[in-house]
Amino acid sequence: MTKKYELLLDKSIISFGVTFFRIRALVAFGNVSAGEVGGYIESEKNLSQVSGNAWVYGNARVSGNAWVSGKAGVSGDAQVSGDAQVYGDAQVYGDAQVYGNARVSGDAWVSGKAWVSGDAQVSGKAGVYGDAQVSGDAQVYGDAQVYGNARVSGDARVSGDAQVYGDAQVYGNARVYGDAWVYGKAWVSGDAQVSGDAQVYGDAQVYGNARVYGDAQVSVKAWVSGDAWVSGKAWVSGNAWVSGNARVYGNARVYGNARMSGDAQVSGNARVYGNAQVSGDAWVIKSPICISGGRWHITVTKENIAIGCQVHTYEEWTDFTDKEISAMHTDALSWWKEWRGFVLSVALMYRK
Repeated sequence: MTKKYELLLDKSIISFGVTFFRIRALVAFGNVSAGEVGGYIESEKNLSQVSGNAWVYGNARVSGNAWVSGKAGVSGDAQVSGDAQVYGDAQVYGDAQVYGNARVSGDAWVSGKAWVSGDAQVSGKAGVYGDAQVSGDAQVYGDAQVYGNARVSGDARVSGDAQVYGDAQVYGNARVYGDAWVYGKAWVSGDAQVSGDAQVYGDAQVYGNARVYGDAQVSVKAWVSGDAWVSGKAWVSGNAWVSGNARVYGNARVYGNARMSGDAQVSGNARVYGNAQVSGDAWVIKSPICISGGRWHITVTKENIAIGCQVHTYEEWTDFTDKEISAMHTDALSWWKEWRGFVLSVALMYRK
Protein backbone atom coordinates (compact mmCIF):
# COMPACT_ATOMS: atom_id res chain seq x y z
CA MET A 1 0.00 0.00 0.00
CA THR A 2 1.27 3.45 -0.92
CA LYS A 3 2.14 5.62 2.03
CA LYS A 4 0.83 9.17 2.13
CA TYR A 5 3.69 10.72 4.03
CA GLU A 6 7.11 10.21 5.57
CA LEU A 7 8.74 11.30 8.80
CA LEU A 8 11.59 13.78 8.39
CA LEU A 9 14.01 12.34 10.90
CA ASP A 10 16.34 15.32 10.55
CA LYS A 11 13.51 17.75 11.31
CA SER A 12 12.67 16.61 14.79
CA ILE A 13 11.97 18.64 17.93
CA ILE A 14 11.74 17.63 21.56
CA SER A 15 9.00 19.05 23.76
CA PHE A 16 8.37 17.94 27.35
CA GLY A 17 10.41 14.81 26.75
CA VAL A 18 8.52 13.83 23.59
CA THR A 19 10.28 13.70 20.23
CA PHE A 20 8.20 14.99 17.33
CA PHE A 21 9.01 14.55 13.65
CA ARG A 22 7.92 16.79 10.83
CA ILE A 23 5.96 15.08 8.12
CA ARG A 24 6.17 15.44 4.34
CA ALA A 25 3.57 14.27 1.82
CA LEU A 26 4.77 11.59 -0.58
CA VAL A 27 1.71 11.83 -2.84
CA ALA A 28 -0.99 14.39 -3.51
CA PHE A 29 -4.27 13.94 -1.64
CA GLY A 30 -7.09 16.25 -0.58
CA ASN A 31 -5.67 19.79 -0.41
CA VAL A 32 -2.14 18.50 0.14
CA SER A 33 0.42 18.49 -2.65
CA ALA A 34 3.14 15.90 -3.06
CA GLY A 35 6.27 17.12 -1.27
CA GLU A 36 4.34 19.47 1.00
CA VAL A 37 5.79 19.72 4.50
CA GLY A 38 3.30 19.44 7.33
CA GLY A 39 3.29 19.66 11.12
CA TYR A 40 4.67 17.28 13.74
CA ILE A 41 3.70 13.84 14.96
CA GLU A 42 5.34 11.51 17.42
CA SER A 43 4.96 8.44 15.20
CA GLU A 44 2.93 7.00 12.33
CA LYS A 45 0.36 5.76 14.84
CA ASN A 46 -0.81 9.39 15.17
CA LEU A 47 -1.88 10.07 11.59
CA SER A 48 -3.68 7.87 9.08
CA GLN A 49 -1.01 6.71 6.67
CA VAL A 50 -2.78 4.88 3.85
CA SER A 51 -6.36 6.18 3.78
CA GLY A 52 -8.31 9.38 4.00
CA ASN A 53 -7.11 12.94 3.53
CA ALA A 54 -6.27 13.70 7.14
CA TRP A 55 -3.28 15.97 7.65
CA VAL A 56 -1.33 17.84 10.30
CA TYR A 57 -0.34 21.35 9.23
CA GLY A 58 1.91 24.19 10.35
CA ASN A 59 3.34 23.81 13.85
CA ALA A 60 0.57 21.54 15.10
CA ARG A 61 1.57 18.48 17.11
CA VAL A 62 -0.02 15.08 17.60
CA SER A 63 1.41 12.67 20.17
CA GLY A 64 0.78 9.75 22.51
CA ASN A 65 -1.92 7.42 21.27
CA ALA A 66 -3.83 10.24 19.63
CA TRP A 67 -5.23 9.50 16.18
CA VAL A 68 -6.11 11.83 13.29
CA SER A 69 -8.00 10.24 10.41
CA GLY A 70 -10.66 10.65 7.75
CA LYS A 71 -10.56 14.17 6.29
CA ALA A 72 -9.66 15.79 9.58
CA GLY A 73 -7.11 18.57 9.88
CA VAL A 74 -4.97 19.73 12.80
CA SER A 75 -3.24 23.04 12.14
CA GLY A 76 -1.75 26.22 13.57
CA ASP A 77 -0.19 25.55 16.98
CA ALA A 78 -2.87 23.06 17.99
CA GLN A 79 -2.04 19.97 20.00
CA VAL A 80 -3.77 16.59 20.05
CA SER A 81 -2.49 14.11 22.61
CA GLY A 82 -3.25 11.26 24.98
CA ASP A 83 -5.85 8.89 23.51
CA ALA A 84 -7.76 11.63 21.73
CA GLN A 85 -9.21 11.17 18.27
CA VAL A 86 -9.94 13.71 15.57
CA TYR A 87 -11.75 12.31 12.55
CA GLY A 88 -14.41 12.83 9.93
CA ASP A 89 -14.12 16.38 8.54
CA ALA A 90 -13.25 17.84 11.94
CA GLN A 91 -10.77 20.69 12.28
CA VAL A 92 -8.59 21.56 15.27
CA TYR A 93 -6.57 24.74 14.90
CA GLY A 94 -5.18 27.86 16.50
CA ASP A 95 -3.78 27.08 19.96
CA ALA A 96 -6.50 24.55 20.69
CA GLN A 97 -5.81 21.37 22.64
CA VAL A 98 -7.62 18.05 22.42
CA TYR A 99 -6.42 15.41 24.86
CA GLY A 100 -7.35 12.58 27.20
CA ASN A 101 -9.97 10.35 25.55
CA ALA A 102 -11.68 13.24 23.84
CA ARG A 103 -13.31 12.89 20.42
CA VAL A 104 -13.78 15.60 17.79
CA SER A 105 -15.65 14.37 14.75
CA GLY A 106 -18.07 15.12 11.94
CA ASP A 107 -17.76 18.72 10.74
CA ALA A 108 -16.95 19.97 14.24
CA TRP A 109 -14.19 22.46 14.91
CA VAL A 110 -12.12 23.44 17.90
CA SER A 111 -10.08 26.61 17.69
CA GLY A 112 -8.56 29.56 19.51
CA LYS A 113 -7.26 28.48 22.91
CA ALA A 114 -10.10 26.06 23.53
CA TRP A 115 -9.57 22.74 25.31
CA VAL A 116 -11.49 19.51 24.83
CA SER A 117 -10.46 16.86 27.33
CA GLY A 118 -11.43 13.84 29.38
CA ASP A 119 -14.05 11.74 27.58
CA ALA A 120 -15.71 14.78 26.06
CA GLN A 121 -17.10 14.68 22.54
CA VAL A 122 -17.59 17.47 20.02
CA SER A 123 -19.41 16.38 16.88
CA GLY A 124 -21.83 17.32 14.13
CA LYS A 125 -21.19 20.90 13.07
CA ALA A 126 -20.50 22.09 16.59
CA GLY A 127 -17.82 24.67 17.39
CA VAL A 128 -15.75 25.15 20.53
CA TYR A 129 -13.52 28.19 20.46
CA GLY A 130 -12.07 31.14 22.30
CA ASP A 131 -10.91 30.04 25.76
CA ALA A 132 -13.78 27.61 26.16
CA GLN A 133 -13.33 24.20 27.77
CA VAL A 134 -15.35 21.02 27.28
CA SER A 135 -14.40 18.23 29.66
CA GLY A 136 -15.50 15.16 31.58
CA ASP A 137 -18.15 13.20 29.67
CA ALA A 138 -19.71 16.32 28.21
CA GLN A 139 -20.98 16.41 24.65
CA VAL A 140 -21.40 19.33 22.28
CA TYR A 141 -23.09 18.47 19.01
CA GLY A 142 -25.49 19.55 16.29
CA ASP A 143 -24.78 23.18 15.37
CA ALA A 144 -24.12 24.17 18.98
CA GLN A 145 -21.38 26.61 19.89
CA VAL A 146 -19.38 26.96 23.09
CA TYR A 147 -17.04 29.91 23.24
CA GLY A 148 -15.57 32.74 25.26
CA ASN A 149 -14.55 31.44 28.69
CA ALA A 150 -17.48 29.04 28.88
CA ARG A 151 -17.19 25.64 30.56
CA VAL A 152 -19.19 22.53 29.73
CA SER A 153 -18.38 19.55 31.93
CA GLY A 154 -19.65 16.46 33.73
CA ASP A 155 -22.32 14.67 31.69
CA ALA A 156 -23.73 17.89 30.29
CA ARG A 157 -25.08 18.12 26.74
CA VAL A 158 -25.20 21.21 24.53
CA SER A 159 -26.89 20.59 21.21
CA GLY A 160 -29.08 21.89 18.41
CA ASP A 161 -28.35 25.56 17.72
CA ALA A 162 -27.67 26.33 21.37
CA GLN A 163 -24.94 28.73 22.42
CA VAL A 164 -23.00 28.78 25.68
CA TYR A 165 -20.57 31.65 26.00
CA GLY A 166 -19.05 34.34 28.17
CA ASP A 167 -18.15 32.88 31.57
CA ALA A 168 -21.16 30.58 31.60
CA GLN A 169 -20.99 27.04 32.95
CA VAL A 170 -23.10 24.02 32.07
CA TYR A 171 -22.35 20.92 34.10
CA GLY A 172 -23.73 17.89 35.89
CA ASN A 173 -26.42 16.25 33.76
CA ALA A 174 -27.68 19.57 32.45
CA ARG A 175 -29.05 19.94 28.93
CA VAL A 176 -29.01 23.07 26.78
CA TYR A 177 -30.57 22.63 23.37
CA GLY A 178 -32.79 24.07 20.66
CA ASP A 179 -31.95 27.74 20.10
CA ALA A 180 -31.27 28.38 23.78
CA TRP A 181 -28.52 30.72 24.97
CA VAL A 182 -26.64 30.53 28.26
CA TYR A 183 -24.17 33.36 28.75
CA GLY A 184 -22.67 35.93 31.06
CA LYS A 185 -21.76 34.20 34.33
CA ALA A 186 -24.84 32.00 34.35
CA TRP A 187 -24.75 28.40 35.60
CA VAL A 188 -26.96 25.53 34.48
CA SER A 189 -26.40 22.35 36.46
CA GLY A 190 -27.86 19.22 37.98
CA ASP A 191 -30.56 17.75 35.73
CA ALA A 192 -31.77 21.15 34.58
CA GLN A 193 -32.79 21.82 31.00
CA VAL A 194 -32.78 25.04 29.00
CA SER A 195 -34.38 24.77 25.58
CA GLY A 196 -36.39 26.43 22.83
CA ASP A 197 -35.44 30.09 22.49
CA ALA A 198 -34.86 30.49 26.21
CA GLN A 199 -32.03 32.59 27.61
CA VAL A 200 -30.23 32.28 30.93
CA TYR A 201 -27.72 35.03 31.59
CA GLY A 202 -26.13 37.41 34.05
CA ASP A 203 -25.32 35.57 37.30
CA ALA A 204 -28.48 33.49 37.08
CA GLN A 205 -28.56 29.84 38.11
CA VAL A 206 -30.84 27.07 36.88
CA TYR A 207 -30.38 23.76 38.64
CA GLY A 208 -32.02 20.69 40.11
CA ASN A 209 -34.71 19.40 37.73
CA ALA A 210 -35.71 22.88 36.65
CA ARG A 211 -36.88 23.62 33.11
CA VAL A 212 -36.57 26.92 31.25
CA TYR A 213 -38.02 26.87 27.75
CA GLY A 214 -40.03 28.67 25.12
CA ASP A 215 -38.97 32.34 24.97
CA ALA A 216 -38.42 32.50 28.73
CA GLN A 217 -35.58 34.46 30.29
CA VAL A 218 -33.82 33.98 33.61
CA SER A 219 -31.37 36.76 34.34
CA VAL A 220 -29.36 38.92 36.73
CA LYS A 221 -29.00 36.86 39.97
CA ALA A 222 -32.22 34.89 39.73
CA TRP A 223 -32.38 31.22 40.76
CA VAL A 224 -34.69 28.59 39.31
CA SER A 225 -34.42 25.23 41.05
CA GLY A 226 -36.14 22.07 42.19
CA ASP A 227 -38.82 20.98 39.70
CA ALA A 228 -39.75 24.54 38.78
CA TRP A 229 -40.63 25.53 35.22
CA VAL A 230 -40.30 28.89 33.51
CA SER A 231 -41.83 28.96 30.06
CA GLY A 232 -43.65 30.96 27.40
CA LYS A 233 -42.37 34.53 27.40
CA ALA A 234 -41.98 34.67 31.16
CA TRP A 235 -39.11 36.45 32.87
CA VAL A 236 -37.47 35.71 36.20
CA SER A 237 -34.87 38.30 37.13
CA GLY A 238 -33.22 40.32 39.86
CA ASN A 239 -32.68 38.27 43.02
CA ALA A 240 -35.88 36.32 42.50
CA TRP A 241 -36.13 32.64 43.42
CA VAL A 242 -38.48 30.14 41.81
CA SER A 243 -38.34 26.69 43.38
CA GLY A 244 -40.29 23.57 44.29
CA ASN A 245 -42.93 22.77 41.67
CA ALA A 246 -43.60 26.40 40.89
CA ARG A 247 -44.61 27.46 37.38
CA VAL A 248 -44.04 30.82 35.72
CA TYR A 249 -45.45 31.13 32.22
CA GLY A 250 -47.26 33.29 29.71
CA ASN A 251 -45.96 36.87 29.90
CA ALA A 252 -45.52 36.72 33.66
CA ARG A 253 -42.70 38.54 35.44
CA VAL A 254 -41.10 37.54 38.74
CA TYR A 255 -38.38 39.90 39.85
CA GLY A 256 -36.78 41.91 42.64
CA ASN A 257 -36.44 39.76 45.78
CA ALA A 258 -39.63 37.84 45.06
CA ARG A 259 -39.91 34.20 46.11
CA MET A 260 -42.07 31.48 44.58
CA SER A 261 -42.24 27.95 45.91
CA GLY A 262 -44.43 24.91 46.43
CA ASP A 263 -46.99 24.45 43.64
CA ALA A 264 -47.46 28.16 43.08
CA GLN A 265 -48.24 29.40 39.59
CA VAL A 266 -47.86 32.81 37.97
CA SER A 267 -49.21 33.29 34.47
CA GLY A 268 -50.76 35.67 31.98
CA ASN A 269 -49.42 39.21 32.39
CA ALA A 270 -49.04 38.89 36.13
CA ARG A 271 -46.23 40.58 38.03
CA VAL A 272 -44.66 39.39 41.30
CA TYR A 273 -41.89 41.59 42.59
CA GLY A 274 -40.30 43.43 45.50
CA ASN A 275 -40.16 41.18 48.57
CA ALA A 276 -43.32 39.32 47.62
CA GLN A 277 -43.71 35.63 48.38
CA VAL A 278 -46.06 33.28 46.56
CA SER A 279 -46.16 29.75 47.90
CA GLY A 280 -48.25 26.66 48.48
CA ASP A 281 -50.96 26.21 45.85
CA ALA A 282 -51.32 29.90 45.13
CA TRP A 283 -52.04 31.14 41.63
CA VAL A 284 -51.29 34.58 40.28
CA ILE A 285 -52.93 35.05 36.88
CA LYS A 286 -54.32 37.80 34.71
CA SER A 287 -58.01 37.30 35.35
CA PRO A 288 -58.00 37.61 38.30
CA ILE A 289 -54.74 37.71 40.25
CA CYS A 290 -55.06 35.40 43.26
CA ILE A 291 -52.52 35.38 46.07
CA SER A 292 -53.00 33.01 48.97
CA GLY A 293 -51.07 31.52 51.84
CA GLY A 294 -50.91 34.74 53.91
CA ARG A 295 -53.19 36.13 56.62
CA TRP A 296 -55.92 36.83 54.08
CA HIS A 297 -56.57 35.66 50.56
CA ILE A 298 -56.08 38.46 48.01
CA THR A 299 -57.90 38.67 44.68
CA VAL A 300 -57.29 41.45 42.17
CA THR A 301 -59.68 42.00 39.27
CA LYS A 302 -60.06 44.86 36.85
CA GLU A 303 -62.80 46.40 39.02
CA ASN A 304 -61.97 45.45 42.60
CA ILE A 305 -59.45 44.26 45.15
CA ALA A 306 -60.74 41.61 47.56
CA ILE A 307 -58.81 41.05 50.80
CA GLY A 308 -60.51 38.41 52.88
CA CYS A 309 -64.21 39.35 52.89
CA GLN A 310 -63.54 43.04 52.15
CA VAL A 311 -64.20 43.90 48.48
CA HIS A 312 -63.54 47.47 47.35
CA THR A 313 -62.29 49.37 44.31
CA TYR A 314 -58.64 50.24 43.83
CA GLU A 315 -59.46 53.89 44.54
CA GLU A 316 -61.30 53.02 47.78
CA TRP A 317 -58.38 50.95 49.05
CA THR A 318 -56.05 53.81 48.19
CA ASP A 319 -58.13 56.38 50.13
CA PHE A 320 -59.03 54.34 53.23
CA THR A 321 -57.95 55.96 56.50
CA ASP A 322 -56.28 54.01 59.29
CA LYS A 323 -59.53 54.24 61.25
CA GLU A 324 -61.51 52.70 58.42
CA ILE A 325 -58.99 49.89 57.99
CA SER A 326 -59.00 49.19 61.74
CA ALA A 327 -62.76 48.81 61.68
CA MET A 328 -62.49 45.92 59.21
CA HIS A 329 -60.64 43.56 61.61
CA THR A 330 -58.58 43.81 64.79
CA ASP A 331 -55.42 42.79 62.91
CA ALA A 332 -56.24 44.69 59.72
CA LEU A 333 -54.26 47.90 60.29
CA SER A 334 -50.91 46.29 61.12
CA TRP A 335 -51.29 43.91 58.18
CA TRP A 336 -52.31 46.75 55.84
CA LYS A 337 -49.32 48.87 56.78
CA GLU A 338 -47.01 45.98 55.89
CA TRP A 339 -48.74 44.85 52.69
CA ARG A 340 -50.43 48.00 51.37
CA GLY A 341 -47.60 48.89 48.96
CA PHE A 342 -47.40 45.38 47.56
CA VAL A 343 -51.17 44.96 47.09
CA LEU A 344 -51.64 48.34 45.44
CA SER A 345 -48.57 47.85 43.21
CA VAL A 346 -49.83 44.48 41.99
CA ALA A 347 -53.26 45.97 41.34
CA LEU A 348 -51.77 48.93 39.49
CA MET A 349 -49.61 46.71 37.27
CA TYR A 350 -52.63 44.49 36.59
CA ARG A 351 -54.80 47.41 35.54
CA LYS A 352 -52.23 48.65 32.97
